[in-house]
Amino acid sequence: MTDGLLSGADFDRLREIRAFRPWEIREALVSRRRRDVNRGDGRLFIVAADHPARGALGVGTNPMAMQNRYVLLDRLAIALSRPGVDGVLGTPDIIDDLAALGLLDDKIIVGSMNRGGLRGASFEMDDRFTAYDVPAMASSGIDFAKTLLRVNLDDTGTVSTLESTARAVGQAAEAKLPIMLEPFVSRWSGTHVANDLSTDAVVLSVAIAAGLGSSSAYTWLKLPVVDDMERVMNATTMPTLLLGGDSGADPDETFAAWEDALSLPGVRGLTAGRTLLYPPDGNVAAAVDTAAALVHSAGAIAR
Repeated sequence: MTDGLLSGADFDRLREIRAFRPWEIREALVSRRRRDVNRGDGRLFIVAADHPARGALGVGTNPMAMQNRYVLLDRLAIALSRPGVDGVLGTPDIIDDLAALGLLDDKIIVGSMNRGGLRGASFEMDDRFTAYDVPAMASSGIDFAKTLLRVNLDDTGTVSTLESTARAVGQAAEAKLPIMLEPFVSRWSGTHVANDLSTDAVVLSVAIAAGLGSSSAYTWLKLPVVDDMERVMNATTMPTLLLGGDSGADPDETFAAWEDALSLPGVRGLTAGRTLLYPPDGNVAAAVDTAAALVHSAGAIAR
């Protein structure tokens, strides 16, 4: 079924747990060995896998690249086994699978919250919170929260997302749970929503996201790497992780752009998924190792 770290017996056990002993999933989450978010050099390298729950299965030119859950889990197992990988970002289905497989000890778990804005749907901008919520994450030992925040000035669905995100930010601060906002200025492009990756648009999205919630004390940002990242990072004092994005560009160019941005003040690391889990040459370990080296060798962080 796969040719990596996980075996057919691992998946047999996973299916048995889900069918007959589902309580073991929560037990695995609560009892796992946890770590501080800012341990060691203060940098974070998080592997992302929350795309399928929004109906985004494509990678590069393959629109169904992430359709096989067993292959995805195996690639995540490879990524999580590599030195320098600090954690994983996912929806409850992904996190529960990884917990049942025993792969989350000493890893940061980032829970993805709003997946309701399905790719290509008429309601895509109404990005409702359909996955984790703050109370569930706090009670099950999730270490970090994450929300997507697409701001479309021509679509009324944006306002409900803003309101829900503000509420989640306040709840996370009250629970002392770090929350990562991934903001974009977006627009309709045919049947899909397209994100504006100009520097001005990213700076605007940062300004909007930073002001949400009753407290910003636990707010982090997750931002794309665009032209003039220095100007982007001058727009916020919040700790920021870079967004890896989709694969498709030349890997060497992608890694070079990450390396430059990782040296900027305020940048604390990288969150990347499809680029590393589905690299052009299929070598997940090599892609992950390259990214980990960039994150953790980017220099001392000013404290």
